Amino acid sequence: MIRFLQKDNRFVKAIFVIIITVACVTMVITLIPGIFNSQATNSDVFATIGYGGPLGRFLPAKDTITMTAVQQLASRELQQENLPDMYLRFLIPQAGQGLIQQHLEMDAAHKLGIHATNADVRNFLHTGEWGMVLFPHGKYIGDQAYAQFISQQFNLSRTQFENEVRSQIEQDRLRGLISGAVTVSPAEVRAAYTQQGIKINFQYAVLDSNTLRKTINPTDAQLQAYFKANAGRYANAIAETRTVNYIAFDNSQIPGGPTQVTNAEIQQYYSQNQSQYQVPEEVKVRHILIAVKQDASPAQVAAAKAKAQGILDQIRKDNGKNFAELAKKYSDDPGSAAQGGELGWIKKGVTVPAFQHAAFSQSAGQISGLVRTQFGFHIIQTEAKQAAHLKPLSDVKADILSTLMQDKTAQAAQDYALQLAKQAAQEGLAKTAAAHHLAVTNSGPFQQGANLPNMEDSSKLVAEAFAAKQGSAPEIANTGNGFAVFQLTNIDPAHAPTFASYKSHILSDYRDAHLPALMAAKTSELAAKAHSLNNLAQAAKAMGATLMTSGLVGRTEQVPEIGELEQVAPSLFTLNQGDISKAINTGSSGVVAQITQKQFPDAADIQAHFEATRQQLLSQERDQMFAVFLTNLEHEYQKEGRIHINQSAVSLATGGGSQS
Repeated sequence: MIRFLQKDNRFVKAIFVIIITVACVTMVITLIPGIFNSQATNSDVFATIGYGGPLGRFLPAKDTITMTAVQQLASRELQQENLPDMYLRFLIPQAGQGLIQQHLEMDAAHKLGIHATNADVRNFLHTGEWGMVLFPHGKYIGDQAYAQFISQQFNLSRTQFENEVRSQIEQDRLRGLISGAVTVSPAEVRAAYTQQGIKINFQYAVLDSNTLRKTINPTDAQLQAYFKANAGRYANAIAETRTVNYIAFDNSQIPGGPTQVTNAEIQQYYSQNQSQYQVPEEVKVRHILIAVKQDASPAQVAAAKAKAQGILDQIRKDNGKNFAELAKKYSDDPGSAAQGGELGWIKKGVTVPAFQHAAFSQSAGQISGLVRTQFGFHIIQTEAKQAAHLKPLSDVKADILSTLMQDKTAQAAQDYALQLAKQAAQEGLAKTAAAHHLAVTNSGPFQQGANLPNMEDSSKLVAEAFAAKQGSAPEIANTGNGFAVFQLTNIDPAHAPTFASYKSHILSDYRDAHLPALMAAKTSELAAKAHSLNNLAQAAKAMGATLMTSGLVGRTEQVPEIGELEQVAPSLFTLNQGDISKAINTGSSGVVAQITQKQFPDAADIQAHFEATRQQLLSQERDQMFAVFLTNLEHEYQKEGRIHINQSAVSLATGGGSQS
C-alpha cells in the first residue's frame, strides 16, 4: 500500500484527495447538522422540505416555502371569506400548513409521473370554472384583460396564476389516481339514503334551565362557604372607581362666534381631494336565474341549461320586451324575480366574476347568452351604463362646506380647550371656569364605561381619566360636540366586597356553578321515570316539565328547545316508534323524547335522491382515502425529519401566537 502511494501517479493522488475531502465534509455535516439549511434562519422562510434518504438531512432543502407566499395566501383567504384584518394572524399557520401539504402532494405526483403540460393549462382555462370569463362565447378576452382579471381576483401575476392552475391539475390527477378506484354499490346508496331520509315525529318533555335554576336556594352558611372557597374570584369584584372635576363646554360656547368658510377654501379642498368624488363605472342590470345546486348531477345541469336556453330564445324572439315578464315567471332568484329580475345599479366587485364580466362588457340594451356561475345559469340584460367620472364642484359644494366648517370648529374647540387647560394649571379649575363664565362639575366615583353629565359623549374623558395619574396637571378630552378640561382627584382601587353587600351576586354565581349537575340529574330522573311508567306525559307532569310535539322532521331540521337534531340528538333516529330516549342535554335545557311516528323514505324518494346520495358517498369515501394517503405521506416526511418549520419567523408574523 505504501509503495502504491509512493508511485508518481497523478490519477491515484487525485482519487485520494477526493476521498479525504469527502471524509472532511462528512465530519463537518455530521458534527454540525443543518449546516446547509441556513435558509431556515431567514425571516422570509416559513418552512423547508428536505430530500429523503440517509443523507437527506445534510443536503440543501429541496423545497422552500416563503413567508411571503404564506402571507399572500392567507390574505387571499381573508379577502375571500370577508373577515376582519385581525384574523390574518390566525390564518397564517393554516395557510402555511396548506402550502406544505401542496408541496407533498406535488412531490408525490411527480414521483408517480403525473405532470400537467402547457396544453393542459390552456384547456383548463378554456373549459374550467373560469372559461365563461376568459372565453365568453368562445372568444378570448385578450392578454391585457386576462392579466387585469387575475390581478384583481387573486392578486397574482399571470405566471403565478398559471403555475397554481398547473399545480391544481396535477393535484386533482393525483387525487384521482389514489382514490379513483373507490366505488359504492347501489345497495350502499339505498341504505345510506334510507338512513338519511328518515323522518320522525315525537313528543318531548323539556326541563327549562331558568326554572330549574331558581330552585337552587342555598343557606347563608353554604353561600359563605362558597364565597370563601372562591376568594380569588372575588378579590377584585368591586371595580376600581375614579373621581374627577371638570369644565365642559360645547361648540356654541367657543369665543369668536360661528366658523366662516370662504369659496377659495372650498375650491382648494375640492382640488386636493378629487379622489373622493370619483364615481366608478356602473351598470344597471336585470337577470333571470335558473338555479343549479352545487351537487347537481350532469343530467340536472343539462336540464337547467336547456330550460335557460328556452327562456333566452323567447327573449330574443321578442327583442327583450318580455324580459321582465319572463323573469317574474321563471327566475329562481327570490330577491329580484318579483321585480322582473331588476338588480338596479351595480359596481364592479359586488357580483361573482362571470356575472360581472358579462354585465360590464355588454352595451346598454344588450342581452347576454347563458352565463354559468356557482348559482346556475343567468340571462343578463344590461339596461344602462354609466362611465367613471368626476362629480362637478357644484354637486359636492354643500358637503365640502359642511366638512370644512366641522374641521374648523373642531380645531377652534381644541384650541380653546388647550387654553383653558393651560390657565387651569396655573390658577386652578374653579378660577378658570369663573373667568370664562363656565362651571366646574364633580363627577363623583365612576367605573370604566360610565356616562358623565353635561356632555354629549363622555367616553373619551372616562378612558383618559383611567389612564391619568392622581395629582397630574389638567387634561383635555373630546366630548363629541365640544371638550372637557378635567383633573383627577381620587382613585379607589378594585377590592373584594363584603359578603353582605355582594350576597345577590354570590347567589347568582352559586346557582350557575350548580345548575349543570342539577340539570343532568333531573333530566336523568325524568328519563328514568318515563321509562318506568312507559309514559312520557305522566313523567313530565310529575316532574313539572313542559310537554311539546315536534311535528314530522328530518335530521337537519330545527326543533324548538332542542336545535338541529343531527347536531344535538342524532340518537333519536335510531329509536323505534314508541321508544323513549335517554336524557338529552341541549346546553340550555334537559329533554326526554318519545317517538310517536317514524317514516322511512319510499322507493320513489330513494330513487329521486339516488344520484345525489351516490355522489355524496363517493366524495366522502374518496376524501377519506385521500386523507389517509396524505396523513401517511406526512408521517413519512416527519419521520425522516424532512419538514422544518421556521417557528421564529412564524411567531414574528403572527404576533407570538402558538403554532400548529
